[in-house]
Amino acid sequence: MKAFSLSFLTGLTHRLAMPIAREHRWLYPIDWRELSALIRFRRAKGRCEHCGRPHGSAVLHLGNGIWWDEQKAGWRDGRGRAVRCLPTPAELAFMQPGLTDIDPPAPLRMTRVVLATAHLNHDPGDNRPRNLAALCQRCHMSHDAPEHRRRRHHNAFRRRAMRDLFG
Repeated sequence: MKAFSLSFLTGLTHRLAMPIAREHRWLYPIDWRELSALIRFRRAKGRCEHCGRPHGSAVLHLGNGIWWDEQKAGWRDGRGRAVRCLPTPAELAFMQPGLTDIDPPAPLRMTRVVLATAHLNHDPGDNRPRNLAALCQRCHMSHDAPEHRRRRHHNAFRRRAMRDLFG
């Protein structure tokens, strides 16, 4: 008799806690987890739709958006386009800093890629498929940077106003 595994761990690998602010949670639909998984893994096939980084893998990167694509065996920029003038990570490891005419190797960093579903117009109530995109954490943060600056300014203004009224 063959034993079957009843573990649900394989089905839960993509269920991470969503970093949604408490005051914005009511704007998301009840089936947000399922909708997000549909966008990230069915439509985008587990890759960032802006730069192409694969979900769940650890990628080498230089810190400026350039990352090593294992499948293509080449460097990619922040938009997923090939970068041809850089040596491979193995060649970077063997470079000796301080020798004549050899620059020190670029510092290689490793990051685990996690895809999230982003609202392109920053409206969590607008869940049309063309408004949603599967983005890695780097692309998501750079996409949301202007909105984060706007919210930070708004919150600081609100705190100052409350201090003027009640302080």
